[in-house]
Amino acid sequence: MNLGTLGENILKGDLRAIFGMKEQQSYIHPSEAARLLHSLPMDAALQVYQLLPDKSRSAAFAYLDSDTQLRFVRAFDAKERAFVLNAMPSDDRQIFFSKLQGMELSAMLEVLDEEKRRQTTVFLGYPKKSIAHLINTDAATVLASMTVAEACEHLREHHKDSEAANVIYVVDEQRHLIDDIPVRRFVMNDPSRKISDILDGFYVSLKPGDWREKAIDTFREYDRVVLPVVDDSNVLLGVVTVDDVLDLAEQQSTAEIQKFGGVESLDYPYVATPFVSLIRKRAGWLIILFFSEMLTATAMGYFDSEISKAVVLALFVPLIISSGGNSGSQAATLIIRAMAVKELSLRDWWFVMRREILSGLTLGVILGAIGFLRIILWQHLHWYDYSEHYLLVAKTIFFSLIGIVMWGTLSGSMIPMFLKRLGLDPAASSAPFVATLVDVTGLVIYFSIAALFLRGTLL
Repeated sequence: MNLGTLGENILKGDLRAIFGMKEQQSYIHPSEAARLLHSLPMDAALQVYQLLPDKSRSAAFAYLDSDTQLRFVRAFDAKERAFVLNAMPSDDRQIFFSKLQGMELSAMLEVLDEEKRRQTTVFLGYPKKSIAHLINTDAATVLASMTVAEACEHLREHHKDSEAANVIYVVDEQRHLIDDIPVRRFVMNDPSRKISDILDGFYVSLKPGDWREKAIDTFREYDRVVLPVVDDSNVLLGVVTVDDVLDLAEQQSTAEIQKFGGVESLDYPYVATPFVSLIRKRAGWLIILFFSEMLTATAMGYFDSEISKAVVLALFVPLIISSGGNSGSQAATLIIRAMAVKELSLRDWWFVMRREILSGLTLGVILGAIGFLRIILWQHLHWYDYSEHYLLVAKTIFFSLIGIVMWGTLSGSMIPMFLKRLGLDPAASSAPFVATLVDVTGLVIYFSIAALFLRGTLL
């Protein structure tokens, strides 16, 4: 028996018991069922998936990653495909369909019920980075003229139990949004009170065309679990829930980290990204950085006479350029993250520049002092002979590190803000990019200071 068959048999028994195909002993969350399905080979996972009851199948499907969902749907027969896509929560359905293109998108839309197809098509017309692709249309609504008891009865009759019902929305007869009410306010108020009497007159809403970054910021600012989405006439279209926004924030952070590491953001998880796509995403930046690093060799070639006269200078080239690159990468990381979480804006550039110049000076003095003491110690312990002019060499390293670290911190902090000012993604100022820039300019600083201190002696 192969591994796939063994895993299939084990999980079949577990899932039958968990989902009640035999006598139900316990409950498993759909996300756990999805994790179990992800652990199986595709053929075995499909077979196990078909064993689940209808309700469990639709719930578990929504928790599968987009790549697995698509492979499942392609393998389904027409009946199963129609069942799953129509049973999905509307927000998960929007996310799924936003991944499709061309003829496949048209074919999948055809299996939806008429109303669901209309809603899906409308929201797909918005840009991919807008929150329209995250809208759950199952918003729970009541009228302001109802009593609390009437509203509760209305909700039981016309709305299903879902995450979208954590907040109740008060609308008029034309579905214009008036206010929102947390479920706890229903529980804590007299059933005979009018809904209009328990409103606080404040709500926060989004528009379907709003960028996803705005949704993340709004959830963070107002500590909401659900936010309504309205059109230009303030008609309630649906809601966006915090679970989708958390997934979105994770994707956004992943993309920024990948860009900062000198990689184009991946369209799929690493394990699901095709090999050719993975190479293409990485090769572009590597080629750019490779050509940039050639400037380092050019810079060293320009100072070849100094190196030939004072070979000792070449010993410290790795130390010098790595210190500048590391300080620049540190500064870039701090500034990019501070801008991402709205701690800094472009108006703060002067504050950042002053702070980083002072930071670079302090850090440069610390590293320079270590380098200075290292040369003195090695010379006196006879571990290496830096010649009779070792004090001048030590001073060269000391002041070079101060200048290079200052330049590194200044470059690392200003480049992201400069890119932001140009309307580009600050994460594109990746750590390798900053390090390469500082490598080249750092050599110029190093050899210029060396020429100043060592001219007439070693040079």
